[in-house]
Amino acid sequence: MSNQEIYRPRPISGFPEWLPEQRLIELKWIDKIRRTFESFGFCSIETPSIEELDVLLAKGETDNEIYTLARLQAEGDDATDARLGLHYDLTVPFARYVAQHFSELVFPFKRYQIQRAWRGERPQDGRYREFYQCDIDVINVDHLPLHFDAEIPAIIYNTLRSLEIGGIQIRINNRKILEGYLKGLGIKDTISAIRTLDKLDKIGEEGVTSTLQSELKLSQDLATRCLALATIRTTETSFVEEVKALGVQSDLLDEGLEELVFVVEELGTLKRGAILADLSIARGFDYYTGTVYETVLLDFPNLGSICSGGRYDNLAGSFINRKLPGVGISFGLSRTFGKLLKEQKLEIGAKCPTDVLMIFPNLEQRENATRTANLLRQRGVNVEMYHAPGKISRQLRYASRKGIPYVWFPPFEDGGIHEVKDMSSGNQTAADPETWCSGS
Repeated sequence: MSNQEIYRPRPISGFPEWLPEQRLIELKWIDKIRRTFESFGFCSIETPSIEELDVLLAKGETDNEIYTLARLQAEGDDATDARLGLHYDLTVPFARYVAQHFSELVFPFKRYQIQRAWRGERPQDGRYREFYQCDIDVINVDHLPLHFDAEIPAIIYNTLRSLEIGGIQIRINNRKILEGYLKGLGIKDTISAIRTLDKLDKIGEEGVTSTLQSELKLSQDLATRCLALATIRTTETSFVEEVKALGVQSDLLDEGLEELVFVVEELGTLKRGAILADLSIARGFDYYTGTVYETVLLDFPNLGSICSGGRYDNLAGSFINRKLPGVGISFGLSRTFGKLLKEQKLEIGAKCPTDVLMIFPNLEQRENATRTANLLRQRGVNVEMYHAPGKISRQLRYASRKGIPYVWFPPFEDGGIHEVKDMSSGNQTAADPETWCSGS
């Protein structure tokens, strides 16, 4: 017996790891997401997992979340300060990608990415340190039509509907409304005020007014007037009259209202209630300049936004001397998948992608069984060969435990017939490997 010391690994907090049957569902989600994105003309790109730190820090405010990269046995020149880091989202790598490949791309450039990202934050329900993000963005040179601001939420609505995860609601606003309104009130530090209003769902009305007064030193009257805008929520364009009734004048405010009306009206063909104009939404990053989005699962409102984004004037401007406005949205796949898995809202099925288990009858018929399995694979059937001859009951039990729907019995002797057993019904019938299909 070996005296080798055994190291018993422990789960690493914030790094999810799924069982095969769970991973199969996640892969089906990815396939559906990809198909929906491509149905709207978006093309796939994949950027490296690492970027230069100067790239990752281009939009600021995230340096405490970045995992840096260093070699364990670094020596000499490698032993300097870290120069590379794992990307914490897919937006910054996309901006860098567009700048570096500018002359080779066709604009408007419509791309999607489905990749892992890493953030060094405290793990909690729905928050991971390693996770899948699914991003779509449209970027153009100099000017991007407002039409895309409406197309992006329409795409994500169709995407989430295809996953069959329950009721969803996309909440939309325009940062010009917030900024124009606050400037119209004479508030100078509009950025801090906008960030406070964006916390309405988290800290409530009392928390917002208290923060505006204590941290921004606003009067109670001004704080109340700020809150009056943030509490406006409608499923149609009546928000215009409600904002006008607040009596604030600003050209930027009027521009934001006009843009939000256009987007909401363009989305009028979606299910009633799927779109909500919510004038508190701002998104955390200050590079958003117009339309902004957040998406919630109606069955799990405490989960927060599972899908967010917005319009930016020139995110790629840090990397190239061209104006490249864009609009995009990011779906937190792992965030959503992990929550539904925890709440047992996903129908867990087979433990493998196998359609058919090929019985291993005996050594003499192994070649025939292998030939039959290959023929079925050529016809698009996923076939697993049992690994050794043995009792049929043991082979059937193996198929049952893995959730394999069909078991194929090749001839046990020369001149015999092929048979297939439907594991759900127990029926066993003759079959021709050149014509058989599941359900036949």
